[in-house]
Amino acid sequence: MSSMPYPEPGSASDAAFVGIGEIPSGKYPTRGFMAQLVEAAARAIADAGLKHTDIDQLVLIPNLHGIPDQADLIFSRVAEELGLHGRVKSSMMIHSGGSTSDNATRAAAGLIAGGQARNVLVVQSEKWGSADLSAMVDMLSVNGIPREWEGTSGLQFNAIGGLITQRYMHQSGSTPEEMASVCVALREWARLNPNAMWKDRELTIEQVLGSKLVADPLRAYECPYLADGAVAFVMTSATEARKNHDSWVRIAGSGGCVSHYSSGQDAELGELGWPKAAVEAYDAAGWGPDEADLAEVYDSYAAVLTIALEGLGLSKKGEAARDFYAKRFSPGGEFPLNTNGGLLSAGHTGVGGGMALLVEAVRQLLHRAEPERQVANAQRCIVGGSGGSYMDAQIMMLERVEK
Repeated sequence: MSSMPYPEPGSASDAAFVGIGEIPSGKYPTRGFMAQLVEAAARAIADAGLKHTDIDQLVLIPNLHGIPDQADLIFSRVAEELGLHGRVKSSMMIHSGGSTSDNATRAAAGLIAGGQARNVLVVQSEKWGSADLSAMVDMLSVNGIPREWEGTSGLQFNAIGGLITQRYMHQSGSTPEEMASVCVALREWARLNPNAMWKDRELTIEQVLGSKLVADPLRAYECPYLADGAVAFVMTSATEARKNHDSWVRIAGSGGCVSHYSSGQDAELGELGWPKAAVEAYDAAGWGPDEADLAEVYDSYAAVLTIALEGLGLSKKGEAARDFYAKRFSPGGEFPLNTNGGLLSAGHTGVGGGMALLVEAVRQLLHRAEPERQVANAQRCIVGGSGGSYMDAQIMMLERVEK
């Protein structure tokens, strides 16, 4: 597949990330859905050095906790809450599960490149951590799972994670200890992140393997924690960015592959769509894993992450779990990865899990992370997202630009 050309760096059609906003993830039952969203949006707009009236397009990312809040997103309540009613050209929603952040970024960049927008606000809010647990279990047993076959057999997301993990461990020969080390490495990053759900709790391999068996071979500490949270970012053109900023982040290229809907229809659960998407993304960007300074890759289960890392060429085939065990991806290791703690330790905010990883990538490239977790002189980052039952692999190649 040939890649689409991207705008010339610095051109009026070259989209630029100029601001980010995030609030802490966790369980916050008294923190309202819309309050979260407005707070994250306000932080992103301020971080971009803009006024709220400078925003002329809204791109909204859906929640998964309830229909009423979803309807508010669809029917433009956000524009009103932000004081933008009568000011923004449109308010739209984009949804592709865990890869939504990648696709929302493409949409925002396209609006800018096409001259349809000057400043685009992309924002997401989720109340998974405080939602009714039985309702969330039901939702995760239905959405993204074929009702005709898999659904009737009792398949749900932890079971899908277990199947993928079994396949990966069989193919790679990875041990339970090596798989558990993925969760431990991510917890180490989360403990450096003030916005992470589990910033105050250490985790060991022994604790992971001693936790309750959930879906063989997955144990409780190997499953993502449902969380409340909100993140946002602002994009503009490089021409506009240059007026007010000394640095910004651009998209050097991207790639994608939709591999399946039903997990039973993917010919290779131990590979998914990552190799095909990587070829396209690296060709478009003109650089690849050897030139990247860090990566932020979707990680709802350890095997989902290890499979992606191997498809991205960040680990050799069959070696990703062993790389984690050797602390290659831990703080202070050879290659910084999921520096916010990922979904497994920063918290799984539904569709926002991938969004939080993207925002973390922009934060790192803008050199705005806390000193203890800021990647030194970060210039290039690979961002990966996957939606549904890991139906797709979406890759964004991000670069820091300095005036």
